[in-house]
Amino acid sequence: MKNQTYDRITDRIIALMEQGTVPWHKPWKARTGLPRNFVSKHPYRGINVFLLIAMRYESPFWLTCRQANQLGASVKKGEKACPVVFWKQTTVEDKQTGEEKKKYLLRFYHVFNTAQCDGLKLDSAIAEALLSPTSKPEDIVAGMPQPPVLKHGMTHAYYSPREDCVSLPPRERFERTEDYYSTVFHELVHSTGHEKRLKRSTLTESAGFGSNPYCKEELIAEMGAAFLCGQAEIAERTIDNSAAYLKGWLEQLRHDKMLIVQAAAQAQKAADFVLGKSEPAEVAP
Repeated sequence: MKNQTYDRITDRIIALMEQGTVPWHKPWKARTGLPRNFVSKHPYRGINVFLLIAMRYESPFWLTCRQANQLGASVKKGEKACPVVFWKQTTVEDKQTGEEKKKYLLRFYHVFNTAQCDGLKLDSAIAEALLSPTSKPEDIVAGMPQPPVLKHGMTHAYYSPREDCVSLPPRERFERTEDYYSTVFHELVHSTGHEKRLKRSTLTESAGFGSNPYCKEELIAEMGAAFLCGQAEIAERTIDNSAAYLKGWLEQLRHDKMLIVQAAAQAQKAADFVLGKSEPAEVAP
């Protein structure tokens, strides 16, 4: 069941990419805010953010058919749901040591946008109050806990785990402010994988360009930067929608059906770290 869930989510992402849409290149707008559940008001996280934004509804609110029915509403005939996943944490006893260990169970649901339902009472004032507050990009960079060193004047942008340093070209080399900050965000997400921060294996164990950990780490950095661009309400200007780029990621996703879900969870965790949030990410061990 777990593998089937990975397959269904990955197949959906692949279908979007085959249409020329890169879901993690679509930051949310402050006007609509982060996708969130209409009943609990909790924002969706990880891969769910990109899946729901790709549906292109104006309303940020979603709910299951059962939730709609419990509110006396109904899903309009012929409407199609969007899949979302959650990691549910439980504890199990180790049969050999008797110690309790954390275990994560992947749960799969179908949700509908409020625009796909009849009979829901939508209070615009409440909806407006629930919109996620945005932050200035310079404040995000300045407010990162345990930040790496930022060094300008280099030939290209990169993060060095050994020096724990983000190197960047001179700021005036960037055509737009958005270009600069989306690049900084990408490298800061890489830096969260350092041993003294989140100790992410895709960074600490990467064997270099072309290796599986490297590819996953790059996807984490891309998606994490998209989360931060959305938080700062800036468009990610450094995206690449070329045929070669799409083909490369499609091959990776077809080869590893767990890649996109796990990378998105790690990207959410990395973005939370940069933003100084302690909210736990939905991530598998």
